[in-house]
Amino acid sequence: MPWSTSFDDPIALRGGGRLATLQQAADYVMALPEKVQHEAHWQIAVENLINAAETGGGWLMFARIAMMRALNADGKEG
Repeated sequence: MPWSTSFDDPIALRGGGRLATLQQAADYVMALPEKVQHEAHWQIAVENLINAAETGGGWLMFARIAMMRALNADGKEG
């Protein structure tokens, strides 16, 4: 499954904007400070994004959920 694959529903960001694809979600995580990237909730999100890109199927849903949970843990999800 390519990194350009879209989530069924884009993930809204609190500051406006949204994450519509696996690539946008991965870019978002990579733009976070390195210390933040190493927090457990972001590590889980990255793991699920990679699984979605490599395997597809239900992993796309898990990746979306993991991203939403990580954003919520940081207080950034809308």
